[in-house]
Amino acid sequence: MSEQAAAPVLTVDGPGGAGKGTISRLVAERLGWHLLDSGALYRLVALAAAWHNIKLDNEDALEPLAANLDVVFVPGDEEARVYLDDEDVSAIIRTEQAGDRASVVAALPRVRTALLRRQRDFQKPPGLVADGRDMGTVVFPDAELKIFLTASAEERAKRRYLQLIEAGEDASLSSLLKEIQARDARDMQRSVAPLEPASDAIELDTTQLTIPEVVDRLMELLVQRGLVPDA
Repeated sequence: MSEQAAAPVLTVDGPGGAGKGTISRLVAERLGWHLLDSGALYRLVALAAAWHNIKLDNEDALEPLAANLDVVFVPGDEEARVYLDDEDVSAIIRTEQAGDRASVVAALPRVRTALLRRQRDFQKPPGLVADGRDMGTVVFPDAELKIFLTASAEERAKRRYLQLIEAGEDASLSSLLKEIQARDARDMQRSVAPLEPASDAIELDTTQLTIPEVVDRLMELLVQRGLVPDA
């Protein structure tokens, strides 16, 4: 049996601000599984493009850049640290501007293809929690458990607003809402791997749920599927 075949996969897809990143990290930490933040890969391609003065519509140049991206994820207490070419870029890639640029890059078919193998390489024992927008539909279509997290655009804008304020940054709730709505539309309407739940995904609306409640629900589903032992 191959190493990948022996490693179960939990995919957590959904729009930005639904809680995918935090939930996935906490579940991975609790299980001791590997973590893939696929959204960070697109942010990293956009950042690397800026470093190399490559325009985001230059697919010929972005494709090899994505294929050879030197990236490392290191789990942390609050969030995973992300390194690009040995430089800690965790804060840089979490800005709203980085998210918007990543959404543009993610709409390019050849860039998505270049990153596909890289993402699948994260599937290793004892298991993988894969966070993204097309983990269950494209990257890991045979995943043992697929989750699609949702939340209202208003709630997601509010969450992001509070994060920015707590970080000491200026923020406009109305502007964030417009940005989130525009990003949702772009992600759902793109021709390649549009944002949508897999046909066998379990949809979970987090608008009225706390983070611990969502984590506990995912743990229950993992136990029900026989992927982890009942505590």
